[in-house]
Amino acid sequence: MAKANGLPRRAGPGKSGPPPADRPRTVDAVSIGPMADFIGFHLRKAQNASFQAFARRVGQTELSPGTFAVLTLIQHNPGISQTALSRADGRDKSSLTPALNALERHGLILRQRLPANRRTYALNLTPAGETVLAELARHAQAHDRSLDRIVGAAEKPRLIRLLRRIATELVGDTADEDVLPSVRTARTPARARSKPGAGDRGSTTSGGRRPRVRV
Repeated sequence: MAKANGLPRRAGPGKSGPPPADRPRTVDAVSIGPMADFIGFHLRKAQNASFQAFARRVGQTELSPGTFAVLTLIQHNPGISQTALSRADGRDKSSLTPALNALERHGLILRQRLPANRRTYALNLTPAGETVLAELARHAQAHDRSLDRIVGAAEKPRLIRLLRRIATELVGDTADEDVLPSVRTARTPARARSKPGAGDRGSTTSGGRRPRVRV
């Protein structure tokens, strides 16, 4: 720094000195704290970036990689049940059912009750679903080529093995003592939380009838 009369010269109005301590950080300077070493945090960021890139390529946000996965699984497994589809796709019924409702509403899939088990649906693609899937497959292949360039041919098999291992070993991995108390309470059946009284059957309604459960 230049000096005048042996003293440091102050920065002029047009010159930028060091930022004040109370100046807010820029987005790029946001600290992510201990999450910098959290695999789950980086998995979620990578998934979000991948989904957004896929949506930009397709041009329709409602046709997501999840839509492509569901339609592909149904195409390769005609008549698959919702339960088997849920396991294969790694989604629970609470998130899969609305997705299937939307696909059925748009005429892309057909849900039919099985004669042997009226509570189970068999899923199949409609001709419109086959057409949409063919278009999505084209975009998915191009998107995967972009991921291949990022990961590299040598690292791709190893990355897929690690992701499969994570998906497989985390199923049912959370011990009850690791769960938040509010979540643990929600998991406990109502019959176990209530004090049984005279004539209490746990799952009966106030009128003494058992509620009907739709699957």
